[in-house]
Parts: sequence; structure tokens; C-alpha cells
Amino acid sequence: MIKIENVRKSYGANDNKAEILKGISLDVEHGDFAVILGASGSGKSTLLNVASGLERPDSGSVLYDGENIAALTDEKLTAFRKKKIGFIFQQYYLLPNLNVDKNVKMGAELAHNNDYAEVIAALGLSEKRGKFPHELSGGEQQRVSVARALAKKPEVLFLDEPTGALDEETGRSVLDYICKLQDELKFTIIMVTHNANIADMAKTVIRMNSGKIVEQYRNQAQKNAYEIGW
Repeated sequence: MIKIENVRKSYGANDNKAEILKGISLDVEHGDFAVILGASGSGKSTLLNVASGLERPDSGSVLYDGENIAALTDEKLTAFRKKKIGFIFQQYYLLPNLNVDKNVKMGAELAHNNDYAEVIAALGLSEKRGKFPHELSGGEQQRVSVARALAKKPEVLFLDEPTGALDEETGRSVLDYICKLQDELKFTIIMVTHNANIADMAKTVIRMNSGKIVEQYRNQAQKNAYEIGW
């Protein structure tokens, strides 16, 4: 279980200090699919960054099976992320000097996964394996970033607007593949999105406003990627 307890996070200092997370507490069960919704500036991406260990909270705890990752040294926190966490962001963060195959291989090697070609094929990138990021469209680059994260076989997959650069058809197929892989590998998904329709795919839906959780509920039935609105 991921257990977030009374987490606060601010940016800036003195008169320019802005509190982004205002005492957030949240539990996410292993194998859950949690979607975080909220307007721009609500704190949802900051919550994602703190929950994943990319950023440290100013106060509070981020517990993974009882271990507070917020209290780990930088070295141990980096090792934790490499071993257990996968990320898919709006920005692609691909290495420009590596082709598609080698970008995805970077994630696969962290999990000693030699079958990463299956992920590349499933995301429709087989014919692009030798291409470099500058030779790809934005949607193709996003699919490479998805493939890299999934090839790592993470225990927890964090996604920040994963379909933002994708057209509807590709966005649905990517979400469908992620969910099918989750059924197979039993990892946890925590996703931030502006597309409220994607919440219909989740087990747990969290709504944020002004740095606080204002609503949390569980869907009685989950829709698949081809059943939701867009």
C-alpha cells in the first residue's frame, strides 16, 4: 500500500512562498488504478511528483509498505525509483542521441527484461525502432516514452497527462494496452489527467482543488478505453 499522510509542499520563499499541497492524506492499494482530477493549479501534478519520490514534501510522510521514502537519503531514494517506479509524463524525456530501440531498452534493462520488443510492437513502433526522437512525431515520441516505462515492469506506474499529445484513436489504444498489461503484471497505476472521461476507467477517483482533496470515490464498474467518452 502507498500511504500519504498529511503531506505539505510549498514553492518559493518569504512573500513569494506558495503552498501547493495543504495537508494531503491518501491511501492507494496495491493493484489499484487511481485517477487524480483537478483544474490547473490544483496541485495534482505536485502530488504525483511527491508520491513518486521525484520531489520531497516539506512535511508529512510517503509510505510504501510502511517505509517512508521521504526520509530516505538521495542515493537510496534514487535506487528506490529505479527499482519500483515507472513514469510517463507530458514531456517525453527521450534521450535524443538514442534511437527508439535503445530508449526503450534503457527501461527494460532496469528490470532485466529481454522481451521489450513486445512492448514496442504493441505500441505500433516496430517500424520506428531505428529512428531517433527528432525523426518522430509528438504522438510517436509519447508512445516511445510509454514503451520505455512499461518495459521496466514497474511496481507503480505514474502518469501525468499520458494522452495529451495523442489523437483519440492512439490515445484509446495506449490506455487499453496499459490496462491489459496491468491485468497481467498487477502493478499500481496513479494517473493525473484533464480528461475527466478517463476517470470512468479507474477503480479510485480523486478530485483536487486548491491543494486539497475535495472528493474521493470508487467506481462500482470500470469502463475500458473504448467505452469512455473522449
